[in-house]
This record gives sequence, C-alpha cells and structure tokens, in this order.
Amino acid sequence: MTDKKQPELSPNPFSDNNDQVDPVVSRACTPADMHILVVESFSTMRRIIGNLLVELGYRYISEAEDGLSALPMLHNQRFDLVITDLQMPRMSGLELLRAIRADNKLAHIPVLMITADAKREQIIEAAQAGVSAYVVRPFTAAILENKMLSIVGHLNDGR
Repeated sequence: MTDKKQPELSPNPFSDNNDQVDPVVSRACTPADMHILVVESFSTMRRIIGNLLVELGYRYISEAEDGLSALPMLHNQRFDLVITDLQMPRMSGLELLRAIRADNKLAHIPVLMITADAKREQIIEAAQAGVSAYVVRPFTAAILENKMLSIVGHLNDGR
C-alpha cells in the first residue's frame, strides 16, 4: 500500500491578519499552483474529493462544510476554484454560487457544482446563476479530471 500525499492546507482564514484579499484575478493556473476550496457538508465526501484532486496533481486544497463557512474563507484567502455540493444545510451550493457571483471581489472565481440529483430545473438554475461546470454523483476520477481541465483551460485562455 502506497502512502498518498496529503493536500497542503492554506493558512488559517481566521487569523488576526485583517488584510483583505486583493480582487485581482488569480495566478497562473496549473494543477500544482491552483488553490481550491471544496465545500461539502459530508466530511467523507470532502475527503474523497480532496484525495481525487491530489491524485490529479492539485496540492492546495482547503475545505468548508457549507456555504456560510466558505464565504469568510473566500474573503480572507485567494482561491482559483470552488467545488461545491448543491445541497447543504445553512447555505446551499446554489446560494453560495449566487453570493460569489454577486461579489465583485469573488465573481471571477470558477465554481464547479456537484450534486446527487440531475434534475433539469436544478441544472438550468445553476447555469443561470453562473456555474462554470456541473458534475452528477457518482462520478469517476476521469470525469472530475475532464471538468477540471476544462475549467483550467478557460482560466488560462482568459489571461
């Protein structure tokens, strides 16, 4: 059995440093450089997604258990991508997406939505709210990789 590399977590967003994040568009996007926030209410699923990302070459992965926990992190750290579940308590992925798109400092961040339901209405609603990509569970590492490569490609094309 081989040891899996653990993701490097970003600095504590709740530190005493009150500096605001610069709204400049994120750094050059390669898997090794991207900072990703995984927002998922189930810790096991956060761990699974994190492990898949590490296997795909992503190193900087932070976690939040819901949208309300994610928003302060987004304001206090720089992220290149948010991966969020659609259905979560307190603040859903759709509500988080809308909050991100409504905030000038965050609106540039791509959002990959994950859900167990592939209801047409939800997909349309997420698309209208500005989702960058959508993945239906269960998904494979290959599906996640294709979505990630698509997002990274769009980010790099915009530079």
